[in-house]
Amino acid sequence: MLSAENLDQPVYLAAGITDMRKSIDGLAALVQESFQLNPFSPCLFVFCNRERNKLKILHWQHSGFWLYYRRLERGRFEWPDSGSSKTISITRRELNWLLDGLSLSQRKAHPKVVANKVI
Repeated sequence: MLSAENLDQPVYLAAGITDMRKSIDGLAALVQESFQLNPFSPCLFVFCNRERNKLKILHWQHSGFWLYYRRLERGRFEWPDSGSSKTISITRRELNWLLDGLSLSQRKAHPKVVANKVI
């Protein structure tokens, strides 16, 4: 399941649009054949439709796939165009931004701090 315990899981966005008629097998084939990635790896693969109001997240866990589906009643996701690459690697934090309707390039977000000791 999508939980806080797996915050270090890689997340891959399928840049541009995806045909949302695809189900688990079609999306897994897209990950494997088009993106050259392993759909059985512990990653999240995220897809968006043309209108940018629907998302699907494909995720392998132990013995089967999860397919999460989100449809916005109003508004759109800030989804990246296909540009030069088919996939974009992001963090779980950035995925949460997208799910909340925010841009991947949050200027007001606090940067990650790596601390070694308390001052």
